[in-house]
Amino acid sequence: MPYPDRFYPVVDSLAWVERLTKLGVGTIQLRVKELDDSQALQIVSDALAITKGTQAKLVVNDYWRAAIVAGAQYLHLGQEDLADADLGAIREAGLKLGISTHDDAELETALAAKPDYVALGPIFFTTLKSMRFEPQGIPKITEWKQRIGTIPLVAIGGIKFEHAAEIFAAGADSIAVVSDVTQNPDPDARVRQWLGLPAEAA
Repeated sequence: MPYPDRFYPVVDSLAWVERLTKLGVGTIQLRVKELDDSQALQIVSDALAITKGTQAKLVVNDYWRAAIVAGAQYLHLGQEDLADADLGAIREAGLKLGISTHDDAELETALAAKPDYVALGPIFFTTLKSMRFEPQGIPKITEWKQRIGTIPLVAIGGIKFEHAAEIFAAGADSIAVVSDVTQNPDPDARVRQWLGLPAEAA
């Protein structure tokens, strides 16, 4: 199975992890903010228990210590978290690492860490979190992909299913989705739409 999968939902609760796992989603990122170490370890352990024995790969956002202790295999770091993380310990634990980028300097920082994928965002305007970066737009996907070569590129930020073909055509290997699933009136149907994408949708 590819990592990350072409459809890559990002959610903030164990309930969502369980729901997406049951729907057959291959890569799920758990992004919960403002947890202390014990809370982070608990939720990461619980999420791993949900996905154990399924096809779902759980990506832990931010909490690299919890990911190591709980035995996770996948980790995603933003730039601030990357600056504070122990990359040696992360690699020693065998974690695959994805890193967020928003501009040239952040891409350089990310590539220096030898990530397993690079995320670029926000592609479109997003209301989910206040961003100090303007929307990147689809042409930036092509530019970033040319620069990172064989490293998988994940596009994120304001993306809906209707944008998928254009974004894959621009060079993205994967699309990370938040509100198009979690705020959708029929999330299960939307997930099935994403999962029904042809393997080489373009």
